[in-house]
Amino acid sequence: MDELRRLVAGSDRIRAVGSGHSFNRLGDTTGDLVSLAGLPPTVELDPERATVTVAAGLSYGEVATRLHSQGYALANLASLPHISVAGAVATATHGSGDANGNLATAVAALELVTADGELLTVDRSDDRFAGMVVNLGALGVVTRVTLDVVPAFDVRQYVRLGLPRDALGAAFASAYSVSAFTDWRSSRLEVWRKQQADQPPPPARWFGTTAARADRHPVPGMPAENCSPQLGVPGPWHERLPHFRLRFTPSSGDELQSEYHLPREVAAAALAALDPVADRIAAVVQVCELRTVAADELWLSPNYRRDTLAMHFTWIGDEAAVTPVVAEAEQRLAPFAPRPHWGKVFGSSPGAVAAAWPRQADFLALLTDLDPTGKFRTELLDRYFPRR
Repeated sequence: MDELRRLVAGSDRIRAVGSGHSFNRLGDTTGDLVSLAGLPPTVELDPERATVTVAAGLSYGEVATRLHSQGYALANLASLPHISVAGAVATATHGSGDANGNLATAVAALELVTADGELLTVDRSDDRFAGMVVNLGALGVVTRVTLDVVPAFDVRQYVRLGLPRDALGAAFASAYSVSAFTDWRSSRLEVWRKQQADQPPPPARWFGTTAARADRHPVPGMPAENCSPQLGVPGPWHERLPHFRLRFTPSSGDELQSEYHLPREVAAAALAALDPVADRIAAVVQVCELRTVAADELWLSPNYRRDTLAMHFTWIGDEAAVTPVVAEAEQRLAPFAPRPHWGKVFGSSPGAVAAAWPRQADFLALLTDLDPTGKFRTELLDRYFPRR
């Protein structure tokens, strides 16, 4: 820790390196990059406070495995267990579930090394806390994160095929965590329904769907053995809530990603707005995933004060082919006030970002206060949070 503090204090420009699961220039810097992999991999459970304090560089998969062995769980996980805790929290990465907030909402406290090399700890009692959790790596190098925990629980996962769009809202409300997938070649959806193990299975003709007869991968043609078990086989929370197994390559590997968070009540209209360009999307998308996320109070969260439908695109790995389709999708979604995921490909104007995040000015003031020389700034941050 002392070495890290000296390094941060002595650098003109510096950024922390997470798991690399970002698809834009958010993590880039013209200065130093620092990895936290050498810090002690601590996972310290506090049953009385129902929290766990973890080394920020650990992956969620590593934390979950150790936490489960002590009889506890996190309320939700993202589709990939490979991502680092600090990186996922900093960008408000999320799983799914009408009642589940994004991963940052579980944060009870943060420890970070600030621009002057000092160690700062903040928790929910601090007025700045709601602005510091989803921080884009801009306020310092986060070294430890305290997360809320719940008792461990089991989950069954069922995959259903052919869901009509008009049943999407009811499908999302039907289980603990629900994801819907489309390749934009059909209006019907594939649904991954993750339910608590004591909940009854979906009926045979659930919303007019049919049951998958074998495990599936979200991306057509990819091997299902990379994915968490399905077919209703019960298992611990950390082996069912993610779509992918920790020891396998997640998603397709060769890809670009974009994601837009929309008010949940406009889901049908937003999907319909993209229908006229469905063929253009289908030509460059590997799969599109729809998830729901509960509202929160975190300043830079795309779920700030609104329940959300998250529309996630996994594109082919061809930037030249994908970029114009992203621009078209953003133009068509613009009337619905989309908030892009901070770590994905997007081209929103600074004005659109300022309008989408009501607390942008408050975060800029916090950024200016904690990093007056711009030590943690990047080209992307300068675009959306211009210096005063």
